[in-house]
Amino acid sequence: MRQLTFVRPGAVEWREVPDAVVRSGIEAVVRPIVLGRCDLDVGFVRGLAPMREGEPIGHEMIGEVVDVGDLVRSVSVGQIVIVPSQISCGTCRNCRRGFTGRCQSVPFGAGYGMNREGDFGCAAADLVRVPFADAMLVPLPPGADPVAMIGAADMALDAWRSVAPQLRERPGASVLVVGGLASVIGIYAAALAVALGAGHVTYVDDDDARLAEAARYGATVVKRPWEADRPFEIVVDADGQAETLVQALRATEPEGLFTSVSIHLRPLTGVPLAELYHKGISFRTGRANVRTQIEPLLAACRHGHFQPDRIATKLFDFDAAPEAWLDPAVRTVARRSVAP
Repeated sequence: MRQLTFVRPGAVEWREVPDAVVRSGIEAVVRPIVLGRCDLDVGFVRGLAPMREGEPIGHEMIGEVVDVGDLVRSVSVGQIVIVPSQISCGTCRNCRRGFTGRCQSVPFGAGYGMNREGDFGCAAADLVRVPFADAMLVPLPPGADPVAMIGAADMALDAWRSVAPQLRERPGASVLVVGGLASVIGIYAAALAVALGAGHVTYVDDDDARLAEAARYGATVVKRPWEADRPFEIVVDADGQAETLVQALRATEPEGLFTSVSIHLRPLTGVPLAELYHKGISFRTGRANVRTQIEPLLAACRHGHFQPDRIATKLFDFDAAPEAWLDPAVRTVARRSVAP
């Protein structure tokens, strides 16, 4: 079978690998029908985030179940399912607490196609082995379009964790999203904040295309360079740059809630801790716990609060996934028919 493989910055290609097969009674094999290119994939192919040559790449997929182990109960052959980007068993201490991004049954941080340990391959392949089928797989809601819902495998969930729990705690709060390198995640965060009833949503970026996408979702958009003219209760860093991180922190009001969905890759990133101490800001960073948040996100979509497909998406044939990974569009998706 084919597997999308990182060659070097600016180059990915299909390579042949052994077929994915069920290895135990609790596993499943899924045939991807929709592949989403994540913001992290963009970082890999542009050389902004490190990846080794020959590593499988791609971790956002919706697919068709083609085989299941004899102990699998939640899904069956032929079902269309959302496959979380992270590997989680559902039964370890961390998974039971909702920390599915840090499952204790697999190498730390294991996932598909993200340059991590565990040898789970990637989502961008002809077949994908799912080691904990009952814990991981989520049936796609009836009538839902897989292309529209592909963000539910990863990026929309990263955005969800940055605003949804915060707005549940503080209904009607003001929200600031600083967009940039985590480009789709930032747009989705602004969109979700609007959909979930934030009092005011400001989206800041230096890219006209991303600003236009955020505006389509109802956010007030401001082009950088920018100076905050008001403090915000909830702030999201989706830029990944030290300078804008500090600016966003300083735009957070006392007792504000701050989430960085970006990966800051410098060994050390300076932040004004004394200022944050006096303001009492809660700062959170790290991988989202993807599997835990799928059902709440699907409920928001089902009730019409959030429409992930409003962001412009450039479609490619499944076989053209290498081109999709390198395309300059904000959002790209590769798809194929459900029928073999």
